[in-house]
Amino acid sequence: MTTLRLRDASPETAKAHKKSAFIDSFPDPFITISRDPGSGGKLVGQEVARELGFAFYDQELIEEIAKSTKMRKSVLNKIDEKARTALQDLIQGLMNPNYVSDVTYFSQLCRVILSLAYKGKVVILGRGANFITPAAKGLHVRITAPLQVCVQRAIDYEGHPPDVAKEIVKKYETDRREFVRQYFDKDIRKSDYYDLIINTTFYTPKEAAAVVIKAFKKKFSLE
Repeated sequence: MTTLRLRDASPETAKAHKKSAFIDSFPDPFITISRDPGSGGKLVGQEVARELGFAFYDQELIEEIAKSTKMRKSVLNKIDEKARTALQDLIQGLMNPNYVSDVTYFSQLCRVILSLAYKGKVVILGRGANFITPAAKGLHVRITAPLQVCVQRAIDYEGHPPDVAKEIVKKYETDRREFVRQYFDKDIRKSDYYDLIINTTFYTPKEAAAVVIKAFKKKFSLE
């Protein structure tokens, strides 16, 4: 009689099973929104959350990190969605006792975002949330618009002179792109990382939100 023995699962297989179990443990879907500055991403996210009855998280993420690190929100806002070098961390750490290292900030950010996504029924704005959370369990959206449109909105809605508006939009765009590049080694603009990309040039926030909601219901068979 021949006896067959099954080999023990390889570390790679065990890791894959653990990852699968982790993803399957998310009970309810969620939405992440990446956005260009001036594209209206925040307004779209707020409208989506309101229509679906979901919680909306933007600055609330910083408040959660502030609680867990016992750091002032004003300190965290200075480093939120900004890339940093090791030298900057070293110098600031020596000069400023309230400084939060990039390792501490990033680990707490991941913890907060994952815990919120796990609860489900939330809309999470920015901070690379689509790279932190399981792709299959959330709808990952990118809200964008051409530079000239974003600049014009900064002029119209925030009252900035044209040259100042352009500088602000470009700075925020660079900060967010470099933040994702440093912490996730990804290009925030690459379409592969999103279920849906909306150019809001000809959409109001309410109209764009309706597209997001339709895509959300379609992905999770809620229609």
